[in-house]
Amino acid sequence: MQSHKASKKVAIIPARGGSKRIPKKNIKKFCGQPMLYYPINLAKECGIFSEIIISSDDKDILNLAKDLGATGLKRPDQLSNDTTPTLPVISHAIKEIGLADSDLVCCIYPTTPLLESQFLLEGLNAITKMADKDYAFSVIEFNSSPFRGFSIDNDILTMLFPKFQSFRSQDLKQVYHDAGAFYWGWAKSFLEHKEIFSPQSLPIILPRLSAQDIDTIDDWNLAEIKYQLKHSQCEK
Repeated sequence: MQSHKASKKVAIIPARGGSKRIPKKNIKKFCGQPMLYYPINLAKECGIFSEIIISSDDKDILNLAKDLGATGLKRPDQLSNDTTPTLPVISHAIKEIGLADSDLVCCIYPTTPLLESQFLLEGLNAITKMADKDYAFSVIEFNSSPFRGFSIDNDILTMLFPKFQSFRSQDLKQVYHDAGAFYWGWAKSFLEHKEIFSPQSLPIILPRLSAQDIDTIDDWNLAEIKYQLKHSQCEK
């Protein structure tokens, strides 16, 4: 059981500068504000974090982080390529700022303009109530059941799960995936690179309007449409 009564709570936002499909994605204007504004503002809205850290290799991102009221942390080059996993990046930040094992960290991804603070608080509540768990993180239901999925190789269609071919969609078990929004965890869990997708994690289910992968321009445009649906005005 983790000791959590006096835990410090820190938000860490990993935001590198080398986005290829959407250049300068983390500082590009989204509905009138730089993308990085949204996770920083979200963390501020929660009112629970003693620090909001931006881990980046990019000077412009670090400068913007400071302008937006967050603390920039220079990330080493070996943790800044497009294949670097999240856990080593968060571990580096935890070591640099000297957190204790029992402190709580919320990794918030930089492209989360649709996320509401209530879900971060729900994650905090979940992990502090079940402190023997390693993480609490955002999940979202698949738009359609993967049990009805199939592959296509050389124009040949193959069901992934043939036994479910005749099942109605509503009779199949609900399946979820990582929403790519936030990960609460004990500093110790991040430092030990504990597996996130495991029975030692707690799922925080997001509605579909609260999350959107933003990897392509089409994704970006769809995220802006969702944002407009949720907010009365979207200034360009």
